[in-house]
Amino acid sequence: MSNAKSRLVRYEDVDEQYLEQRKLKPSAGWILLAAMGVGAVISGDFFGWHFGLKYGFRAMAIATVAMATMYFCMVFSIAELSACLPHAGGFFSFTRNAFGPLGGFICGLTDAIEYVLTPAVVVTAISAYLIPLVYYGNPDTVPFWFTASIWVCAYLLFVGINIHGASLTLKMGLVITALAAAVLVIFYVRAVGSGQFDFQVALNTEPEEAGAFPLSGVFAALPFAIWFYLAIEQLPLAAEESENAATDMPRALVVAMVILFVLSLLTLVINAGVGGGARELVQEDAPLAYGIREVFGDGWLSKGLVLLAVSGLIASFHATVYAYGRVLFALSRAGYIPRWLSLTGKNRTPYLALLTGAAVGLICATLITLFDEGASVGAVLLNMAVFGAVISYAMVMASYIKLRISRPDLERPYKSPLGIPGAVIGLLLSVIALVSTFLDKDYRPGVYGVAIFLGAGIIYFFVYSRHHLVAQAPEEEVALISEAKDKLSG
Repeated sequence: MSNAKSRLVRYEDVDEQYLEQRKLKPSAGWILLAAMGVGAVISGDFFGWHFGLKYGFRAMAIATVAMATMYFCMVFSIAELSACLPHAGGFFSFTRNAFGPLGGFICGLTDAIEYVLTPAVVVTAISAYLIPLVYYGNPDTVPFWFTASIWVCAYLLFVGINIHGASLTLKMGLVITALAAAVLVIFYVRAVGSGQFDFQVALNTEPEEAGAFPLSGVFAALPFAIWFYLAIEQLPLAAEESENAATDMPRALVVAMVILFVLSLLTLVINAGVGGGARELVQEDAPLAYGIREVFGDGWLSKGLVLLAVSGLIASFHATVYAYGRVLFALSRAGYIPRWLSLTGKNRTPYLALLTGAAVGLICATLITLFDEGASVGAVLLNMAVFGAVISYAMVMASYIKLRISRPDLERPYKSPLGIPGAVIGLLLSVIALVSTFLDKDYRPGVYGVAIFLGAGIIYFFVYSRHHLVAQAPEEEVALISEAKDKLSG
């Protein structure tokens, strides 16, 4: 096996069989991709965002608009990048081309942290919605084994679907996402149409002092506002399974983001404005279920809608399982993490990456449940996922700026209408969001744990993986060709 050397890393050539064993199958048009984008995020309307109401509705509303601005800036930027660098690595591919192997690895690892932890957050919400419906004892005294059995069953089912094939995964995602959106629309219409919506109760967690409006509340609410949009950025991971990434990916990203923005505003205002309002909602493990019960009562219709509401959580769980499988696949195929994780088998899906991510997610949810009884497991995991996510956001915005300046020759079938100024705004907002993950002391231990894991990953890169990278992996091959051209022109 021959070696190609650079100043930091060493590449190992592989044969055709290596890449043949790590091949994905194109199977998605822009509609399926847009549905996956909405589905990956829509659980944010069912769970997670409501924890931010403890800082006040106005603070949460400002945080939501600020984070929507950040995501719009990022979505336009990654739409451009995914059209010109259509690889399964997504953010890892973009940052690898902009900042070399170390930058690509750090961004890829933070992506992996986000996508492995996000389904772990969502699966805790699934159990919170289902337990009152299927557990006949007191929901407050449900044994851990019962909750954990729901988690394990969810992972087994949807990891199994993802292993079966990308086509089934994406088509099922379309159906589940449509059902979840329908539940939200039914809730909105009934809450407003029945006269039970009252905006004043949404304000009952505001600061008591007259005129008081602490800016710190906005900053503290940012991680929870992010939950309305987190994971829309996973769409570029499907680039190698897209029928025409250059046109499909930008269209899917923009359409999905517009839909998510509209849903986030409606959920924030209407769900917080029914029943006991924000004060009651922030105490709930299943906020939409609470809203449905307040609007529809406790009858069979209410129970049926709550059961259907689980589809929103399932849509995001399903899509983010897909996401962590692809980012682990891409990092593994390029040699940054153990190569066996990228084997795809007869179904052309990264089955070992999918199983490994499921095991890590279950372990994280279990450890936090057993050893951190003072905080909501979902909120702790959410903050951990957001911490990993916003690091990758800052890096990809910087990558966009860098590639616009250093690689003007890069073929760009789609160009962001916001250009470099939009990326700068997105970068600044992502740095602010990163700082906000440290503001609540109850969630800091989880963030510190993620930071330690990230540090350990960087040590692994310098000690081992930088000596064993794969030159023929698509993300590496494109970057190496560009670097060679730069040397010749220099």
